[in-house]
Amino acid sequence: SCFNYSSTCFSPSVSSVVDLLHWRDLKQSGLVFGSVLLLLFSLTQFSVVSVIAYLALAVLSATVSFRIYKSVLQAVQKTDEGHPFKAYLEVEIALSADQISKYVDKTQLYINTTMKELRRLFLVQDLVDSIKFAVLMWLLTYVGALFNGLTLLILAVVSMFSVPVVYEKYQTQIDQYFGLVRTQVNSIMGKIREKVPGAKKKE
Repeated sequence: SCFNYSSTCFSPSVSSVVDLLHWRDLKQSGLVFGSVLLLLFSLTQFSVVSVIAYLALAVLSATVSFRIYKSVLQAVQKTDEGHPFKAYLEVEIALSADQISKYVDKTQLYINTTMKELRRLFLVQDLVDSIKFAVLMWLLTYVGALFNGLTLLILAVVSMFSVPVVYEKYQTQIDQYFGLVRTQVNSIMGKIREKVPGAKKKE
């Protein structure tokens, strides 16, 4: 079943992300998790421009130092190994027209789907769904008052790298709990639809 987050249910690119979030490779996941958290914590202390500039300087310092080191080493050893980053410089990084078209089509699909859903909710096509959306927005006003955007982003990243692992370990118990919650919510919403005029979904 694809609901257990098995990597066989996804395309190769999505599968690699799933493996990353499930810590299949501890070194790789730890590196990505640590780097993203470091970047986000840096943004809480400095402006975006400063963080980008510092990152660029750090990378340049490392590559320039390595380039000089290899040049000196080649001169001392009298070897002709060439540019140390030659293999990376020759890698093709340009996106093809087909790839760009595919990404544009996917983006267009997501935007259109989102716009249709927002129109459905704001224009109250289904009263109960619009009420649930209103409750969610009301809760978000409290969340926004407690946390700023970067703090929420940090919490989201931590959740992304922890929730899948916890769910994978305690999947049965979590599914049972959410099943009970979903049943209760559906029961309450069903009663609301029966009592509120015009709230019943059209068949």
